[in-house]
Amino acid sequence: MQTSNVLIVGGAGFIGSHLASRLAGAASASGAPLEPGSNPDSPIAPERIVVGTRNVEHAQHLLLLPRVEVAELGLADNAALDDAIGPLGTDGIVVNLVGVLHGERGDPYGPEFAAAHVEMVRQVAASCLSTGVRRLLHMSALGADSNGPSMYLRSKGDGERIVRSSGLDWTILRPSVVFGPDDHFLNLFAHLQEMAPVVPLACAHARFQPIYVQDVVQAIVNAMVTPATIGRGYDLGGPQVYTLEELVRFAGRASGHPRPVIALPDALARVQATVMEHMPGDTLLSRDNLDSMQLDNVLHEPMAGELGLHPVGLEAVMTDVLSGRNRDAQLTVMRASVHR
Repeated sequence: MQTSNVLIVGGAGFIGSHLASRLAGAASASGAPLEPGSNPDSPIAPERIVVGTRNVEHAQHLLLLPRVEVAELGLADNAALDDAIGPLGTDGIVVNLVGVLHGERGDPYGPEFAAAHVEMVRQVAASCLSTGVRRLLHMSALGADSNGPSMYLRSKGDGERIVRSSGLDWTILRPSVVFGPDDHFLNLFAHLQEMAPVVPLACAHARFQPIYVQDVVQAIVNAMVTPATIGRGYDLGGPQVYTLEELVRFAGRASGHPRPVIALPDALARVQATVMEHMPGDTLLSRDNLDSMQLDNVLHEPMAGELGLHPVGLEAVMTDVLSGRNRDAQLTVMRASVHR
C-alpha cells in the first residue's frame, strides 16, 4: 500500500472533502472509526493529508479526520504553495481541485476564471517543479477546450495545456456533472421545487452523464497508484445519460415535490440568465452556463479500464437521499457506497 503524503489544493469543497475522508479512512490506525464515505481498502494510506483552501474556516470539519491538516492557500500566494508542497517529499502527490462555475465576462474569459483555472494551475505546477514533487493530478471538466463555447470551458482547456506542458508526472481527470448526498446540483433542483410552483428551465434538452462523487474519488485514488495513468487524460461519467429536464423532474419526484417544468426558448433563457447573474447571493445560472450547455456533457467512448471504475447509477444513490432530505439518509447512502 502506497504511503505518499498528499496535498489537496481546493480540498475544502465538495469533491475535496470526500477525497480527504477516503484517504483519512485508509490512513486510520487499527480500530479508529472511519469517516462515512471512506474506503478501508484504498490502495494509498498517506502519512499526511494536507487540505489547501483559501478559507480555513471552510475546512474545519475535516480536522476531525485522522492525519488531516489544513493550510491556507491564496490564489496568488506562491510562498504558501511552496510551504505546503515542499514538505510532502519527492514522492508526494498534489491533487488540484480548484474550480469556479461563475465569474465576470471577459475575452477569452473573465478574471475569476483566469485566476482559478489558469493562474492557479500555473502556480501549482511551478511549485511542484521548484520543490521536487513530480506527481500532479489535475481536475478539469468534461468538454474542456481552449476554443470552447464558454469561458468556463476555455479556461479549463488553458489549464489543461499548462499541465500537459509542465514536465511533471501528470494525470488529468474530466468528469461530467458530479452528484452526491451533499451536492449543489440535484439538491438544488429539489429545493427549488419545494419552493416554486413551476420550474422555468433553460437548456432543458442539454445532455449530461452524471457521476457519483465517490466514483470520482475512486478514480483519483486509483490514478495515484497506477503508473499507466501518467501523461493521460480521462473523461469520467456515470452509467446513464440524462437531459437536464429529466434530472430536474427526477429531483422533484424523489423529493416529493414534483412541479411542472417549462422548457424556455433560447431567447428567454438568455434573459433569465442575465437577470440571475445580477441577483444578490450565489449565482444559480449565468449566460456562461448556457454557453457551456451548448455542448453535450457526455462521454464519447467507454472509460479507460486502468481506472478500475464501475460507476453507480444516480437513482441508486439519490432517491433515498432526496426523499429523506436529511443527514441520516445521506450517511446511510455514504456508508453503503463503501461496500458496494
